[in-house]
Amino acid sequence: MTPIKDSLKKKKIDSLSLKAHLALLGTPMLLLLIVWSIFFSINPTTNSVANLILVAIIYLLGYSLSYYFHQGRLNRLWEHLQQVIHVSDTTFELVNIANQYQDERAFLEALLKKAVSSIDGAEMGSIIKVDSTTGELQFESTIGIDIDKLRSVQFNLNQSFEYKLTKGKCDRVVVIDDMANINAHSSLSAAEQDVLLTAPLSPIRSTLSSPIHIDGALYGMLNLDSARAKAFSHYDRNLVAILTHEAANAIALYQKGRQINLLANYDSLTELYNRQRFEQGVKQWKIKPHFGSYLIVLDLDNLKVINDNYGHQTGDKAIQSFAKILKQNWHKQHLIARYGGDEFIALCHGPKVQIEADLQQLERTLLDTEITQPTSTADAQPHSTISFSYGIANYHGHLDASFKIADKMMYQNKRLKQRAAK
Repeated sequence: MTPIKDSLKKKKIDSLSLKAHLALLGTPMLLLLIVWSIFFSINPTTNSVANLILVAIIYLLGYSLSYYFHQGRLNRLWEHLQQVIHVSDTTFELVNIANQYQDERAFLEALLKKAVSSIDGAEMGSIIKVDSTTGELQFESTIGIDIDKLRSVQFNLNQSFEYKLTKGKCDRVVVIDDMANINAHSSLSAAEQDVLLTAPLSPIRSTLSSPIHIDGALYGMLNLDSARAKAFSHYDRNLVAILTHEAANAIALYQKGRQINLLANYDSLTELYNRQRFEQGVKQWKIKPHFGSYLIVLDLDNLKVINDNYGHQTGDKAIQSFAKILKQNWHKQHLIARYGGDEFIALCHGPKVQIEADLQQLERTLLDTEITQPTSTADAQPHSTISFSYGIANYHGHLDASFKIADKMMYQNKRLKQRAAK
């Protein structure tokens, strides 16, 4: 993880500035001089006891003011610490419910909502992803900004103010208090600049932009925006640095979780469910008595011929093509998986007449599908189209029993085809 260069690297959330030091040192002294000069101008013959009392009173006043000033700083630091805890709880929550999001974009939208709610000055915001190969920027999520307008603007990383203000390093949080002026000096066209100004519900005047690094590479940028000038303080800048660091961890964990889920539940070649995930889905299957449930076993007819004549790469492509057609026609309505090798399985609701009509449509679609032999030459020739055999069995909640019947019918269908071909 690339460190964010800001106050956090010093392991402290705040420090006394030169002005603060001068105020703490100079306030009691200034009060002492003022009161002393006034007092002596009125009564120059005062005795030493009165002088001592006067010094004590002046010191007490100075100490009280310094204490009040310092206590105010402690209160602000405590509020900042509470915000840090809130950010930590937010990202912890996101990581724990990451598997509930359908895709990474939905996860980023949830993350952005949490970020905007965590920073007091933030009214709008966006998450921008960076294409690691081309450097092109893509708006993945927005709040309070028309994302369709933003996506109409084509721009890359070196045109962003994060890139310019960090001299291409993109290694720290940057603050922009004059967005219109920044856009006016960009390399974007007048029309594109107008889009950036009109896409928000209110014109953006202040922005906090923080890079998101995952595994040492720039993943994207988190932008928090406000319609108020100078809406973000030093505290907000440090808080966003913490938020971004935690967000990077959350995104990385989400991605790894999705990868584990894919490996555990999906077939890597076809991206259909694997056998294990199919059997889990069967346990949750709801039988509809009025329509019936049916188990279908499908098997490619000529995969061995394809492998022998054209190689296993072409055979894999045939399997992928068949799986793609299954997904296009059935995947949303039925439970489908690659059961092993060239065998596929599906659990469908009836009626049976509709399932058989769907299977006939699959056969017609496959007739128009040609598998091209992978080659480095430009004269690759397609071979014959692929076909499949199938068997159907009623499903009443017992997978093994239904599978035996469907599998037997599938092989009977295959043998009939082979006899007819002779």
